Order: sequence, then C-alpha cells, then structure tokens
Amino acid sequence: MAERDEEPDRDPEDEFRDMLRELLSGSGGIDPSKLADAAGLPNDPASIAAIFGQLQQAMQRAEGEGIDWSLALRQAEQRASTGQRQVEPVEAERLERAFDLAGLWLDEAVDLSALPGTPELLTRRSWAAATMPIWSQLAEPVATSIADSLTRVMSEQAPEELRSMIQGASRMMRGIGGAMFAMQLGQVVGQLSTEVVSGGDVGLPLLEDGRAALLPQNVAEFGDGLDIPTDQVELYLAVRELAHARLFRHARWLRLHLITAITAFAKGIDVDIERLEQLAEGFDPSNTDELRDAVANGALIRPKSPEQEAALGRLETMLALVEGWVDVVTADATGRLPKSDAVAETIRRRRATGGPAESALATLVGLELRPRRLRDAAAMWRTVTDAVGVTGRDALWAHPDLLPTSADLDDPGPLAARLAGGESADEADAEFDKGLEALLRGDLPPADESGTDDAGTDAGDADDDPDDDASPRAS
Repeated sequence: MAERDEEPDRDPEDEFRDMLRELLSGSGGIDPSKLADAAGLPNDPASIAAIFGQLQQAMQRAEGEGIDWSLALRQAEQRASTGQRQVEPVEAERLERAFDLAGLWLDEAVDLSALPGTPELLTRRSWAAATMPIWSQLAEPVATSIADSLTRVMSEQAPEELRSMIQGASRMMRGIGGAMFAMQLGQVVGQLSTEVVSGGDVGLPLLEDGRAALLPQNVAEFGDGLDIPTDQVELYLAVRELAHARLFRHARWLRLHLITAITAFAKGIDVDIERLEQLAEGFDPSNTDELRDAVANGALIRPKSPEQEAALGRLETMLALVEGWVDVVTADATGRLPKSDAVAETIRRRRATGGPAESALATLVGLELRPRRLRDAAAMWRTVTDAVGVTGRDALWAHPDLLPTSADLDDPGPLAARLAGGESADEADAEFDKGLEALLRGDLPPADESGTDDAGTDAGDADDDPDDDASPRAS
C-alpha cells in the first residue's frame, strides 16, 4: 500500500485493476477452484487457468462497453466438444433420406411451403455456435442487471477507505461481472448441446428462419432403450424439425414476436439486493455452497411482479400455440409410422420432467416454462383443423391478431364455429390488405368512419416491418 500512498493522484480504476489482478493471480487470497465452483464453472486446472485468463482480459478492456459474449461462445464450444463424435457417413445418408421423406409427408399435413435450403446435420459444437447469438440476446438483460447489482453491493459493502476507489472502477467491475455471467451462459448452452435433438427442440427460434437441423449424436442417444426402430425415431424427429422450421419461415413476424416477449420479460427482472447484501456480508471463500445455491435456484431474483405474471401468461400461450401446432401436424404427417405414438409419448414425458428450454431459461433469465397449456393448444388446433381444414387452420398464422387466444385454449368451440360459419381467416386477411392498399393510395374514408385506433397509428407505419430483414446466418 506504501507505493499507492506515494501516488495520491493515481487513477482509481488503475489502482483497482492492479488490486484485482493481484487477487486473480492467486497471491491475494482468492482460491481459484472455490471461485470457479461458486460460479458453477469447471474446476479442473486447465479450465481454471482459462477462466482466470479470460477474466484478466475482461479487466483490460479499455471502455468495458457491454458484455463480451465471445467468452460464452468459447465456454459453450469447449463444453460441447467434450464427448462429441463426428457424424458417420452411413448415419448421414440415412438422416438425409429421412428428411426427404419427412418433407413429402409434411406437404400433405400443412399448407406451408417447403424450405428453400437443405436441412443440416450438426455436431454439438456447431449447434452451440449457431444458437449462441440468440441465447446471448435473451440473457443480456439479466446479465446486465446482475452485474450492476453486484457493483452496487460491493461498493456499499466495501470499507470507507476503498469505497471511492471501487466506485471509480464501477465500469470495469460491471465488465467482470458480465464476463462471469457470460461464462456461466456458455456452460449452460454447452450442456444443452448434449441434450437437444434438433434446431427447434427447445421451442424457440434459435436458428435463423428457413434453417432446419438435426444433431445425429443426440438423436441416436434419444432413441437408445426405446424399443423403437431407429429409422422410425429419426423420421419422426425429422418431421417435427421441418414443421417447426416451416412455421417460422412462413410466419415471418413470429421470431421477432417471441424474442421481444422474452427480452421484455427479462428486462423486468429485479435482483434481490437485500439477499445479495446478506451473501456479501457473510461470504466465506472456503464455503461457496450458499452462493452457488442462490445462483442456481434463482434466489437472487425477486418474485415476479403482476406485470411480469401477465407477460409470462402471454408468452406461455404463444409458445403453447407453436408447440401444439407442431404436435398436431407431426401426428398427422407420421400417421403411417407404426410407432409414432410411442415416440410422441417419449417427447411428452421428456417435456413433463423439465425439457431443455425450461432448464435453460430458468437458469439464464429466471423464466420457468411449464407445458401447462400445451395439451390445451394441441386440442384447440385439432378442433380448428376438423372445423375448417388444413388451409383454414394454417391461415391463422398470417398475422398475430388472427391467432387464437388463451380463452380459445380454454374453449375452442366458439372459435371453430366462428371460423367455420363466418368469415374465414383468408377472407379477413384479404379484407385487411384491401383496406391497407386504399390507405396507402390516399383513399381515406370520412373521419367518423376511418376506424383509427386510439394510438393514431399512421398507415405508413405498415411499411416499417422489422421482420422483413433476414437475420444473418450464424457461422
């Protein structure tokens, strides 16, 4: 400290960086294995060395803008590569034939066009790399909130003589907190890569629109012990994946709609500062169980607000509509498979015990998704299909305002009767298009008949559709 006392004008950020570098080097009292364990990261020597090297790099970032999500990607790829095997040529040929047949069967069950590209076969590592952009986008609001809260608590809990120094280095501290969160995200995504069987397995649009993929290694492990022929398992999963990919390509608005709903929910998450302060006051570096449990169990996140509960209900309904539709069209398309019901039941049991989406979202953004409405959604889609056929059913995906509501999941009868006996979804959509064209031409009705909404929406806004921009293909 004598050296620091001789430099009273030294930048607090430089001083704090030196102190942290000393701590992270192992000479300042931090046990690397304990810190790694508390963060839920691997504690083998090689991983610890890499982790602390990445943290030191995070400290040296000049401006500290945002979170360095490349840390998450490196962690995910490292975790995914453990135990990974390459796709065997015979396996690849069999799965490609399954995709070809799945596309033909799906053509008979849906009124959505085929994908423009060829479905892919991904390794675990390539799946982790391809989906990381979406995972980081979904996790960023919570990562920022936790990093800022840790900075605040550390500043308040620090001794008076260190408080100004810590506050001066708050930007760098947020960067370190974000780096720790990013590495934890990477571990979760890496673990998910060993569980998912396809690009759409978690129910979210993790791959860009029009892109379908299976993970052959995980497909093989999914079928182990089921007493179901391998080719039937592969064909069923290929149909599901193509159905999911076709839906998101057809309903171009759906991707942005879901991701926006999840990120809006995540931005409303509030960290329990009092609980964080209690952990900081009583933290014992030799016993990290309490801190690890608090992070893993979501104890640092406050209970959902009424607004969040409402947002969660809307999100659950939308996810149930997607997955319920996929279930129904997959069942229709695979009716020729003798063991299709057995594969479907295996997927249902997998969901009920907590599937990949639930565990990942609960860990990353505090969002616990249970398939509570999935059976209701599937029953609703079946009722609608029986009432208006495949074309009438799939036309409901043309616009979010046409989709069934939570009330329709409770009782689909009135919806089916309305669609069957009144104006069809196609006719409603055509009427909307005609009205929009008239507005764009300037053929405005009298003011008392215009039907302008309370927000005074201008017709020109209809051209500003963010969904028209294709998302970049992940490398």
